[in-house]
Amino acid sequence: MSDPQAIVRAAFGTGAVVASSARLPGGASRETWALDVVGPDEGRHELILRLDSPGAPAEAGAGLAAEARLMRAAAGAGVPVPRIVACGESYILMTRVPGETIPRKILRDDAYAPARPRLARQCGQALAAVHRMPLSSAPPSEEQDPLLRWRDVLDQLGEPHPVFELALRRLAGTRPRGRRHTVVHGDFRNGNLIVGPEGVRAVLDWELAHVGDPLEDLGWLCVKAWRFGSPLPVGGFGSYDELVGAYEEAGGQPVDRDALRWWETFGVLKWGVICVMQTMRHLRGGARSVELAAIGRRVCETEWDLLRLLDEPSADPTSTDRP
Repeated sequence: MSDPQAIVRAAFGTGAVVASSARLPGGASRETWALDVVGPDEGRHELILRLDSPGAPAEAGAGLAAEARLMRAAAGAGVPVPRIVACGESYILMTRVPGETIPRKILRDDAYAPARPRLARQCGQALAAVHRMPLSSAPPSEEQDPLLRWRDVLDQLGEPHPVFELALRRLAGTRPRGRRHTVVHGDFRNGNLIVGPEGVRAVLDWELAHVGDPLEDLGWLCVKAWRFGSPLPVGGFGSYDELVGAYEEAGGQPVDRDALRWWETFGVLKWGVICVMQTMRHLRGGARSVELAAIGRRVCETEWDLLRLLDEPSADPTSTDRP
């Protein structure tokens, strides 16, 4: 089922009508629509509809039905998420949560000034809730060594990047011991959060969720790319101490700061390889795009960030003014 009107009628009854609809930007493998629906009882519903695009690639992540199961499990664990109204194999219909997702507005606009001092702690609380979700809620998959996976991706690209090779070697030699296994969101960062003046209202984009080390999520949130020019290391809005303190207070396991730094470094490496992938899609004719081409300049930024991280192996990761 991919017709919005048919989906809405199946959810609210045959008298339901889509009063207005607008396709939202972004999403090459999936369509996202904002719908205003009037039900048979004249009640008005503000909704988001996500649809699989025809021929969506398998690497797009978990299917929409699996994503809906994850979001329901997340709500049960206390993660703020939109409420699922209806779902199928090719669609999710959910409530529309008002707020802002654009990081530069969240970090700079006066409207979100009251929220910014709260966001790092709220992210720590939300991640503690993510990591207590039942493992059965994550899509079944074979566990992969993350370093081997991204080394293979880099090798397949056939592009020489000595800094990435150095980072892979250094990370392989300093891997943290005693990995725990929880549900991992997979893309928890500034840009995938809906924020209001009071703080985080919802966590979005669950298609990359998997079972893994929970510090993967905390490290990814601290990657410099998601600070958008701010000196604050956690999403551009807070400190390591705020994030870790709230995470542990909310029931997350104690965070080893060296392990957190390892996962942050891994996240910078991963983002750098993704930038190469996106640029090669443009340069090799897979998808001609100014946006993809522009991502190419981010490769050297991540190489510089990695060199700074690798040059300070004993730096205190609690420092909020570290690059």
